[in-house]
Amino acid sequence: MATPTKVIITGAGGRMGKRLVALVHESPSLQLAGATEAKGYPDIGKDAGELAGCGHLDVPLSDDLSKVLPLADVVVDFTSPTATLNHLAQAVQHQRAMIIGTTGFSPDEMNQLRTHAESIPCVQAPNMSVGINVLLQIIGKVAQALGDDYDLEIIDAHHNKKKDAPSGTALILAEALAKAKNWDLQETGVYGRHGILGERPKKEIGIQTVRAGDIVGDHTVLYGGPGERIEIIHRAHNRDPFARGALRAAEWVVNQPPGLYGMADVLGL
Repeated sequence: MATPTKVIITGAGGRMGKRLVALVHESPSLQLAGATEAKGYPDIGKDAGELAGCGHLDVPLSDDLSKVLPLADVVVDFTSPTATLNHLAQAVQHQRAMIIGTTGFSPDEMNQLRTHAESIPCVQAPNMSVGINVLLQIIGKVAQALGDDYDLEIIDAHHNKKKDAPSGTALILAEALAKAKNWDLQETGVYGRHGILGERPKKEIGIQTVRAGDIVGDHTVLYGGPGERIEIIHRAHNRDPFARGALRAAEWVVNQPPGLYGMADVLGL
């Protein structure tokens, strides 16, 4: 039997972190090597498995990533841009692979991420669900086939605790449409509408944001044409699709040479 991939979960006290801990525990090919949270987090020292509701795992929640990094093969990070960049720098220092599902990076932060991530095997994706990444392969082809008579809109719906808008997923969907149409998203992206704007131009990708209740993540790509419309919808019923995709990436990335990868690489797309 192959040796399990040893995983550290950062942000292990959060909703996504707890699901990652539980799913690592369920997997015979993965082993939880560490779990971390920010300094001052109230549950530091408590067992990560008990916090995640999957029983005692003998892995205490730590506030020092550098202490547990030598025990692991890969770090899985769904935290915040500042924290992620700090964790990435430590992973580079210890030459450990990393999976980054954090969203909301500024252009400068993304440049920092790309620079650091070239030194280790690293997968970075705003959405790690298999479904969304398959969707990314087809929405541009649909836009090309329909032609210029169809307006392109994206509806991005998440829970009311989500901090960034539009979501990273909405942005990569928009980028896929723009690339297929040979458009510059900086010029054609419209993020919400208000007031008397006049007739909608054809060369436009509308991105509308909804933040309400406990919506995990719904994304709709809408193609509106004369007399008909097509809607391609992805709905996440819970956080497991993102977590499972990240753990699939974790098993894959440890066998890769240094470099920055996406989920399309992981899935062979």
